[in-house]
Amino acid sequence: MSYGILFINAAFVLYTVGVWSEKLQGRLKRGHLVLFWLGIVCDVLGTSAMGEIAKGHAAGVIPITSDFHSLSGIIALLLMLLHTCWATVIIATHKESWIQKFHRYSLIVWLIWLLPFISGVIVHFL
Repeated sequence: MSYGILFINAAFVLYTVGVWSEKLQGRLKRGHLVLFWLGIVCDVLGTSAMGEIAKGHAAGVIPITSDFHSLSGIIALLLMLLHTCWATVIIATHKESWIQKFHRYSLIVWLIWLLPFISGVIVHFL
């Protein structure tokens, strides 16, 4: 198994556990923030490793699918980073109203993040 696959799957697990535990608990906590940041680190490491793998397989990839995967991946990673930075500010400022409703936005970002995760699987098998 490649490091890219390992890190992308670790990002999926960490971010998913962070988002869903926050959703189920109904409030943002420091532990969720840790999971978000670890998910980002793993996503960046996995994306970098996958980029190296993709360079070697570029001739066999359908461009439209690959372009969608790349664009959605960049958007998802930026949203994930924005989401996590925003969560960091909320935790740092102890803004109770946002602590209690932040999970609504977490779920949206997580759903968007799933697009490149799933399209990566599809691209791999084409």
